Amino acid sequence: MEEKVFLMPRIGDMAPDFEAVTTTGKLKFSEYNKGSWVVFFSHPADFTPVCTTEMSGFALEKDFFAAHNTKLMGLSIDSIHSHIAWVNAVHEKTGVLFEFPIVADISMEVSKLYGMLQPGESETAAVRAVFIMDPEGKVRLIMYYPLNVGRNMAEIKRSLLALQTSDEHKVAMPLDWQPGDKVIIPAPKTVEALAERKSSNLEMVDWYLAKKSI
Repeated sequence: MEEKVFLMPRIGDMAPDFEAVTTTGKLKFSEYNKGSWVVFFSHPADFTPVCTTEMSGFALEKDFFAAHNTKLMGLSIDSIHSHIAWVNAVHEKTGVLFEFPIVADISMEVSKLYGMLQPGESETAAVRAVFIMDPEGKVRLIMYYPLNVGRNMAEIKRSLLALQTSDEHKVAMPLDWQPGDKVIIPAPKTVEALAERKSSNLEMVDWYLAKKSI
C-alpha cells in the first residue's frame, strides 16, 4: 500500500482540519478555531518532566489567553487514558489543572498532518511545535523546539500580542517589540507618499524605516 505523504503547514496556509478525541471530548478543529485565535502545541509524551512544566505553564496562563480571545490545545502521541491519568496526577501533585483539550494522537495522524513528528529527532514522539492560528483558521506563526529544550512562554505571549496588534493597526513590529513600544509603519510606495513621510512627525530612522506609538 502506498504510504500517505504529509506536507507541513506553512505560514499563510489554512490550518489542516481534523477530528480527534481530546481530554475535553471529541472535537473538530475548524469548529474549535472558528471566531477565536488558537495556540496549538505538541509535547513529546505524558508523564515527562519538561512537558509537565510546559503544560503547567500554559494552564497557569489561561486567563491571559482567554482575555485575548485565544484558545489552547495540546497534543502528544499518547492515548486518552494516559492523558487523563497525567492530568489527574499533575492536579493532585501541584494543584494545576490542564483544562484545555489535549489531543490523543496514538495513531500519529494529527502529528504527521502538522509536521510535529520529525524522524531525525524521534520516530515516536512529537517535537515541541507551536502553531498560532487566527480566527479565520489561517496559520500565522510556527515555532519548533527539540525534545530537550522547553519553550519560552513569554515569547509565545509576545508573539500572539504582536500578531493581534499588527492586524488591528496594520503595522509591523521591530526587534524585541513589547506591548507599549513603538511600531513600524509600512514604507511609502510612491513619491507623493515619500514626501508626506518626510514632512510627518513620525520617528524616522530613514525614509523606509519610521516608527510611531499606538
